[in-house]
Amino acid sequence: MGEVADKVRATLTDSGAEGEIIWLTVDVPTAAAAAAELGCEVGAIANSLVFEADGAPVLILTSGAHRVDTAHVARALDVSKLRRATPEFVLEHTAQKVGGVAPVGHPHPIRTLVDTWLQKYERVWAAGGEAACVFPTTFDELLHLTGGTPMDVEP
Repeated sequence: MGEVADKVRATLTDSGAEGEIIWLTVDVPTAAAAAAELGCEVGAIANSLVFEADGAPVLILTSGAHRVDTAHVARALDVSKLRRATPEFVLEHTAQKVGGVAPVGHPHPIRTLVDTWLQKYERVWAAGGEAACVFPTTFDELLHLTGGTPMDVEP
């Protein structure tokens, strides 16, 4: 396992998560690619998207079936500007590269929102810190692992 995935695995274990990181035979940098490889609905993929909100990172775990409505989320967070982060900003704040960002394992806690759409699925899949690894989890476990706030990210 890679160093980043090892850190994510350790965080999951320390937090009492039930799912284990699994390595896929191919990189799955998109929700569609992950769903195809895992044989699940694209909506069951928990995309880890990092945004910049007035200069601070915000991690939004959104269903692969959704797009984040940045104006809606900015109003809900009471920030003047919410924009998709650059790959450099993502790496700086998560220590993980775009395409494999996990909900956990970051150098410092990141404010996290969890798309309420994910609660429709008994099992959701999240990235394990690298583009070829994922782990099974649940909506409730994502809230627990991240200290996240449930939110409708696409009204």
